[in-house]
Amino acid sequence: MGNVKPEHVIVVGAGIVGLSTAWHLQEDGVRVTVLDKTGVAGGSSWGNAGWLAPALTLPLPDPAILATGVKETLKPSSPVYVPFTANPRLIKFLVGFTRHCTPGKWREAMSVYNEVNKLGLQAFDELAEGGVAELTKHADPFLAAFASDSDREALVTEFHHVADAGGETDFDLLTGEEIRQIEPALGDGVHSGALLRGQRFINPGKFVNSLADSVRQRGGGIRESTTVLDVKDRGAEGVDVHTNKEMLHADAVVIATGTWLGRLARDFGVKRIVQAGRGYSFTVQPESMPKNPVYFPTQRVACTPLGDGFRVAGMMEFRRPGDPLDERRIKAIIDAARPMLTGIDWEARTDEWVGSRPCTADGLPLIGATRSPRVFVSGGHGMWGVVLGPLSGRMLAHQITRDDIHPVMKNFNPLR
Repeated sequence: MGNVKPEHVIVVGAGIVGLSTAWHLQEDGVRVTVLDKTGVAGGSSWGNAGWLAPALTLPLPDPAILATGVKETLKPSSPVYVPFTANPRLIKFLVGFTRHCTPGKWREAMSVYNEVNKLGLQAFDELAEGGVAELTKHADPFLAAFASDSDREALVTEFHHVADAGGETDFDLLTGEEIRQIEPALGDGVHSGALLRGQRFINPGKFVNSLADSVRQRGGGIRESTTVLDVKDRGAEGVDVHTNKEMLHADAVVIATGTWLGRLARDFGVKRIVQAGRGYSFTVQPESMPKNPVYFPTQRVACTPLGDGFRVAGMMEFRRPGDPLDERRIKAIIDAARPMLTGIDWEARTDEWVGSRPCTADGLPLIGATRSPRVFVSGGHGMWGVVLGPLSGRMLAHQITRDDIHPVMKNFNPLR
């Protein structure tokens, strides 16, 4: 925007990333209109595990994925599942993703994550101080459980790699007996554990709706069931946003549509593929309800108490976002979690959900200006849209309104 602060910005996408951007634009006196094809928290912002866990916010392209073998990823029971496909766009993404699954590339990306992980939780505190009613919860303690000491060693090794890249993780090791004493819902399959400090969590659906309420209370408009068909840059006159209902005009636009980011952003020079990395979740009612999140790293299953139930989430499935929910993936999560938890009627599960997390091949989001100084994007956060959404919103809003670009933003250049 140069040095001219926009008066009115349209934000496309009412998930945590789009709404956080809108909220921070309002902080700087900008009028905002948020558009979403479904509604508030209609995509990945609803059904995820709700973790605000810097200790586990790590680059998605991981050497461990290659170590397990490409053949494994073709099995529907694999934590990372790639259905056999001839889709050229997906193949191109997977080639790029595989290229980033090296120790060197992981270290490079981890040094970036270490920078944002130091800032992410503070951005939630800023929202709370500004009037967002739904608060974060401190996960005291946050537990990781393992079927064997060798499984645990893989996570400990990862924490050492994080430290080598400039990060810090506060954790203690526990025996199976010690971790079951802390969390009675853990089953006999748990042989050892780790206790992580300094982590938090939220009920993601409640939080994002609370954030939307705050945007509305501060004068922002949120229009649901509104599909953006096209964005036209009118130069000094601003931007026209064509929707299925009307044509809107603003000084600038932010595209924060998750997996669908490329459709609108491509014309403005954003060529990076944003691929759907689909995650699954459902809710169960344990006999003993955990008070804090529980993670099974080897199985890649994340569990969170949400007040009305215990959300069990997992899987990374690279396929089209519109494909139907695959019951085999739900079964794979249950099969992985069953020995690790006790007192759960798995057949009585509710709220089965699949959502498309927007992934980039290098594991870093796309945040910032496009080729047009009036068109901005924020997306491609992979599994970390919730934990990094408020920080992304603040950084992008400051770029738009103040021409203040945080040094870490160079790593998220949408034109890279």
